Amino acid sequence: MRLVQITIPAGKRDQLLRSLDDDGIEYVVTDETSGREFDSVAYIPLPTTAVEPTLDSLREAGLDDTSFTVVLEANTVVSERFEALQEEYAEDQDEDRIARDELVSAASNLAPSLSTYIIMTVVSAVVATAGLLLDSAAVVVGSMVIAPLVGPALSASVGTVVNDREMFKRGVRLQIFGLGLAIVSAFVFAFVVRYAHLTAPVDDVTTVPEIHERVAPDFLMLAIAIGAGIAGIVSLTSGVSSALVGVMIAVALIPPAATVGIGLAWWQPRVSIGSGVLLLVNVLSINLASLVVLWYKGYRPQQWFLQDEARHALIKRVGTLAVAILILSAFLGGVTLDSFQRASTEDAIQAGAADAIERFDSGERLELVSVEVGYQRALPFQDPQNVVVTVGIPPGKSVSGLATLMGDRIRAESSRDIEIQVQYVQTEHA
Repeated sequence: MRLVQITIPAGKRDQLLRSLDDDGIEYVVTDETSGREFDSVAYIPLPTTAVEPTLDSLREAGLDDTSFTVVLEANTVVSERFEALQEEYAEDQDEDRIARDELVSAASNLAPSLSTYIIMTVVSAVVATAGLLLDSAAVVVGSMVIAPLVGPALSASVGTVVNDREMFKRGVRLQIFGLGLAIVSAFVFAFVVRYAHLTAPVDDVTTVPEIHERVAPDFLMLAIAIGAGIAGIVSLTSGVSSALVGVMIAVALIPPAATVGIGLAWWQPRVSIGSGVLLLVNVLSINLASLVVLWYKGYRPQQWFLQDEARHALIKRVGTLAVAILILSAFLGGVTLDSFQRASTEDAIQAGAADAIERFDSGERLELVSVEVGYQRALPFQDPQNVVVTVGIPPGKSVSGLATLMGDRIRAESSRDIEIQVQYVQTEHA
C-alpha cells in the first residue's frame, strides 16, 4: 500500500479532485499556507498497483512536474472504500507491481556514487581473486555480497522501457567500466600474489577447482545468469529489497571477471578466453532477461507518443542481445558437448577395464578398484592422455597377461589409442 501526497497548483484543485472522484479514489485535502503557487495538498491512500494509473489520470487532468508528488509506503489503511479499491485492482493486476515513477526512482537509487562504486568494485574483485586462488567458496561468496553491480545492470533496462536515455547510457557505462575495473584489479592482485610468492606455487591455475568452474562453462551457467536477471528485476518491480538478488547477480559477474584477471596474470590465454566468454554471456543474459520481464510487466513511458520509440528501442536492444548471446553460446554448447563426450569416453574406458577383468578371471576373484583418466590440462576440448587402472588381486593369484588384455579392451571400447598403466594391490576376501 502507498500514501501519495501531491501539492495542487492554484486553479487546478477542482479538476484534479474531480479526476479522483471519477476514479472512486478516497482522499483528504488540506490548505497549503506557505504562500507559494500551491493552494492545497492532497493525501491519497492507494493500493500499490493503483498508484501508476491514478498518477496518469491526474496528469491528464492537469498535474505536472512543477507540483511535488511524494509516494510513501503505508503499512495499514482502514477504510471500506479503500478495501473496495484494493479488491478492484487486485483482480486484474499483479498486486506487488510498483508504479513507473517508483521504479525509476528505485533504479536510480541502486546505482551508487562513482567513488563508492569504484572502491566496492575493486575490493570485491580482489576478495574474489583471493578466494579463487585459495579455492575457498566462502571467500568467493563474501566477494559477491559487497559487489555493487546490481544497480547498473537493472537501471539500464529500466531506462530502456521508460525511454530514459540518460539512465540507460549511465547503466551501460557503469557496467562496462565496472567489469573492466574488476578484471584489471584482479589481474594486478593476482600478478602480485604470483610473483611475490604469497601463496603456494601453482603452475596451472586450472587445477584449482574454483577457477576450473569458470574456465569451462556450459549451458547451466546461462541458466544462472538468466535467473539472476529475472530475479533482480522482479525484486525491483515488487519494491522488495534487492540486496540478496544483488548477490546472485554478482555470482554471475564477479568470479568470472576475477578469473579473467588470474588467467592474464598466469599468462594462460585459454583461461582468460573461457572465463571472458562466460562473463560476456552472463552480463548480456542479465540485461536481456530484465528487459523482457519489464516489458512483460507493462512498464512504458509516461507520454503515449514516446511508447512507440521505446518499443523500437526495446526490440532493437533485445535483438542485439539475443544475437550476441547466441554467438557466444556456441562456446558454451561446445563445452557442454565436450563434457558429454568426455563422460562417454570415461564410461567406455571403465567398461573396457571391467570387461577385461571378467574375461581374464571368470571366478571373480579379481576386483576393479579404480580407473583414473588423466588429461594434459584441466581444460575442455582435450583427449584423454593416459589411464591408470588399479586392480585388487588375492595373495598368490597370477595376473600374467592381464595388462595386455586390459589395454586391448580399453582401446577397443573407447576407440582411442591411450597410454594405459595397470597397478595391483593385494586384497583378501573373508
